[in-house]
Amino acid sequence: MKGKTVSNPSFKFDHIHIISENPKASADWYVEMFGATIAADTFARGAPQIFVDLGGMTILIRGRRPDETPVPARPIQPYADFSSHNAWGTDHFGFLYQGDLAGFCDKLRGKGVTFPVELKKGVNGGLLCYVAAPDGVSIELMQC
Repeated sequence: MKGKTVSNPSFKFDHIHIISENPKASADWYVEMFGATIAADTFARGAPQIFVDLGGMTILIRGRRPDETPVPARPIQPYADFSSHNAWGTDHFGFLYQGDLAGFCDKLRGKGVTFPVELKKGVNGGLLCYVAAPDGVSIELMQC
């Protein structure tokens, strides 16, 4: 939000961390669908770990570590006037999109991306939608 005072300048957002059944395919999805770049492709603590840069933010995608048994994420579901994974913890993350969001969504649809929440007007009157990303991740796209 422009013009807003920073609550605690000692903190700066660093990354989103996703556990993936197929980290390479997941990272490639962000590159193909959103134009992200692979900043690093590493191996740590017994699992692949890929750093994806998107708009100056890092999405860290890693594989299963030894002895982990991840469970699938719940799918997002619609309610009367909102959508939710209906589970504690992170529900989704959001990106502001500068440009024609409707046109961008058409391009994503053409690439096979699904939208659990179709393009609509949000509470503030701006356009938004939710994209189904790999690994049960939901991404909100908001036109700015």
